Amino acid sequence: MSRQITIGNLTLGGGAPVRVQSMTNTDTMDTRATVEQTLRLVEAGCELVRITAPDVKAAENLYNIKNELARHNCFVPLVADIHFNPLAAETAATIVEKVRVNPGNYSDRNTGKINFTDQEYRDELDKIGEKMSRLIDICKKHGTAMRIGTNHGSLSERIMSRYGNSAEGMAQSAIEFAEVCRRQGFDKLVFSMKASNVKVMVQSTRLFVEKMKALGMDYPIHLGVTEAGDAMQGRLKSAAGIGALLIDGIGDTIRVSLTEDPVAEIPVAYDILQAVGVRITQPEYIACPSCGRTQYNIQEALQRIKAATARFTGVKIGVMGCIVNGPGEMADADFGYVGSGPGKITLYKGKEIVKRNIDEHDAVEELVKLIESSL
Repeated sequence: MSRQITIGNLTLGGGAPVRVQSMTNTDTMDTRATVEQTLRLVEAGCELVRITAPDVKAAENLYNIKNELARHNCFVPLVADIHFNPLAAETAATIVEKVRVNPGNYSDRNTGKINFTDQEYRDELDKIGEKMSRLIDICKKHGTAMRIGTNHGSLSERIMSRYGNSAEGMAQSAIEFAEVCRRQGFDKLVFSMKASNVKVMVQSTRLFVEKMKALGMDYPIHLGVTEAGDAMQGRLKSAAGIGALLIDGIGDTIRVSLTEDPVAEIPVAYDILQAVGVRITQPEYIACPSCGRTQYNIQEALQRIKAATARFTGVKIGVMGCIVNGPGEMADADFGYVGSGPGKITLYKGKEIVKRNIDEHDAVEELVKLIESSL
């Protein structure tokens, strides 16, 4: 289990729920648009909102955005997304609850050098510590958290010279920055290994966690498949990468990156969390695909059941086509709706039959009554 940190009024890691976040895609200098989009994200269930701060003016405008959100009684923690500009990071760290920096383009020098001796490599790390010290001091003073976000494809020349553009390089880059922060007494940290390639994202995150544990570190982990795309492909890539790591017990906050309205990312995130059983926010339906043995309209029934039982958070409901395999395959369901003959349904509570051979037109209502009487 990771350590727990606070990001504004939000706890992260250490047994806290896996937090859902997203990022605005408005112009940060457009206060009204950014606030409106943030409010929509929060209404959808977003718990941290990241806003780009490409320069000092944009970082300064985070102050106006934060105040305007407060006028709407919205105090969601804000994360400033920084890439190349240390002054923007330092400004933002005095305003928002968290800053995100990418080691590959924030502090490492990129001068075209492709070979580093061991001494030159160590010298560069020392320079990184010096460059990071002012931001770290500001974060300490203001209680600001920091995410070290390593991205595949944007590793520094220093890392590339030693490890290549690899999962090993991503993990090592993050470890080196963790050690820089630890030497300076700063541990309000979150780490991420982002890639558009699902395998690289999973491998680099697992490798980073192994390295971190070997060094006695336990920082929270942010999960996401970056540039996942849109529609079904974006959702499946996100589910594959994020879900695999959550099943491993890795991950304290997630962001589903879709080329869509950011609000569309939030229900996908919650669906992933529900699917792997780490954060339950809705009922779970165990439904068979049906076959020739099914003698009622199971597809229509499932939709009616979902609509009628949506309020029963955490309840597992089995919707099965026939009595042959249904009871066994829904064994861990709390309630069962099982076809037992032409147009007939048998209801279960756990593994016990409660009512047999109900007409399918009445069975959904009877299922709801059974659930209500049992809760």
